[in-house]
Amino acid sequence: MVTSPVGNLSILRQTRLVGEFEFEGPIVEWRGPAPFYFVRLSDELSADLKIAAAGLEYWGQVAVTVEIGGVGFTTALFPKDGVYLLPVKNDVRKAAGIRPGGTVAGRLGVGRRPPRS
Repeated sequence: MVTSPVGNLSILRQTRLVGEFEFEGPIVEWRGPAPFYFVRLSDELSADLKIAAAGLEYWGQVAVTVEIGGVGFTTALFPKDGVYLLPVKNDVRKAAGIRPGGTVAGRLGVGRRPPRS
């Protein structure tokens, strides 16, 4: 909590993730100008994430922290056809040893971790 110099006004700052979830799904390649990959999250997990992200969504996207294969990164989930897609940059995919077309498992948390001081 950060206290304002103006009276008793207090400002809450998010210092933890709202919820942490495990996921597993196929990784698919997006054929655009740069190699990008997505993990399609399950219907059930997407429904749980929507509840956890209530009030944190921005244009339908949800900020998350992710760990796959020992590689941690931040990104935003994209809503698509009633589920969320988890973007995985090519650099992350390579570092985690993920092959296109395979299945990937990991953990994600809704929100952002605070910057390290």
